[in-house]
Amino acid sequence: MTAAEWNGVISEVTVAPGEAARSRVSGAVNAVSRWVSADRPVAAWVPVSSALSPTLLTISWLIGGAVQRESYSPVQQTVSVLAGHGATDRWIVTGSLYVIGVCHFATAAGLRLIPLRARVGLVVAGMAAIGIAACPEPASGTTTQHAVCTGIGAVAITVWPALAAQRHGPASILVSARVSAVVSVTFLMLLMWTTVQTQGGGSLGLAERVSSAIQICWPFVVAVGLRRTTRTARGNQGEGRAKWG
Repeated sequence: MTAAEWNGVISEVTVAPGEAARSRVSGAVNAVSRWVSADRPVAAWVPVSSALSPTLLTISWLIGGAVQRESYSPVQQTVSVLAGHGATDRWIVTGSLYVIGVCHFATAAGLRLIPLRARVGLVVAGMAAIGIAACPEPASGTTTQHAVCTGIGAVAITVWPALAAQRHGPASILVSARVSAVVSVTFLMLLMWTTVQTQGGGSLGLAERVSSAIQICWPFVVAVGLRRTTRTARGNQGEGRAKWG
């Protein structure tokens, strides 16, 4: 074998591993790029982020209520009490509120098929959740900051179905004007129930839990519905191209 041939073999041996590594890195980058691609009407992470919000909220208040040393009534007392300064292991609910806020941001960023106003509404709801965690209730009573953040969050998640409504050519029946109106009225009634309970009612904790659990699930329902719709539409387009191609 000549010197030139040996040089070629050595070159292949030394360069090939580097090329293979670069190829693997390039493939991983391309996969991530496709996953977060802006041309996806509903990003791949949206079902996960929108499902985490109600899941974390429910788990945190169940665990937070179970570890309280003092008497605690989930029917009469709010979830905020579990994150307040007088609570035992308040970090459980506080931490979940921070994560829920981030989940709302992620959902808003990836749910591109809904109007911008609805995405902004989710950002507001996320900021309110973080505000509630950052401004906990004192051992007794409440604070103006906490009350404001709680009110903003409750209103934002209540009106979100109306913000997501599409009157003309809705991407899914779930964001059609009729369905959005029905859901919005239902959410408004839940908000009114909770508001009435704040005026000396004996079931404030129950009203808050039922209302928040139902309302915070709607972005997940919409996300799943929109992903199914877009997948069906892409499948039909592919069949059409195959038929006429």
